[in-house]
Amino acid sequence: MQILVADDSPEMVQIVSAYLKKDGFTVHTALDGEAALKIFYQEKLDLAIIDWMMPKLDGLEVIKTIKTESTLKVLMLTAKSTGEDEFLSLSNGADDYITKPFHPKVLLLRVKKLLGLTHSFYIKELLIDPANLTVWKNEHILDLTKKEFDLLMMLAKNRGRILTREQLLVGVWGMDYDGVARTVDTHIRRLREKIGDEIITTKRGVGYLIEKEN
Repeated sequence: MQILVADDSPEMVQIVSAYLKKDGFTVHTALDGEAALKIFYQEKLDLAIIDWMMPKLDGLEVIKTIKTESTLKVLMLTAKSTGEDEFLSLSNGADDYITKPFHPKVLLLRVKKLLGLTHSFYIKELLIDPANLTVWKNEHILDLTKKEFDLLMMLAKNRGRILTREQLLVGVWGMDYDGVARTVDTHIRRLREKIGDEIITTKRGVGYLIEKEN
């Protein structure tokens, strides 16, 4: 698959391109908006990664042109991080938005998601990648144990549904586990310390759930 990487920083282009090439993508690069559009017209691209602040034509103008003439997926890179900046980016046609600095592996996950090559998903600020058993928060990978990851996944797969301690014990530890329900409480507490208190809701006397988002 062919990806355009357009950024006025040669270092940024080199880093992003290296990660994409390592994963098997063909990469075309540009250091300004006009060069980015030239590649867009010449190549059969599958995705464009466009920096907002570029010479000759800025990223918003490049995205507007791309979206006017095609359905190409576009991921915008930017140092701008306010809600208004994100709104401008998405309302001008960007399919996703990531702020600098970012971890290249997070960018790679975003790329794969846009291309339909991954089953990773978001729960609030968490990016969960089941294939690699990893969870990211604010561009940083979290150090979860296998049991903590399995607990999070079981709750995530049952969003909006309360799971009892017994259901979580069976689902994560197995039918033949000799432990007690307090084991679940201990692991939930440790998991919350890593992912944040707002992700998992306690239903006293019943169990735990991850609420569905509106």
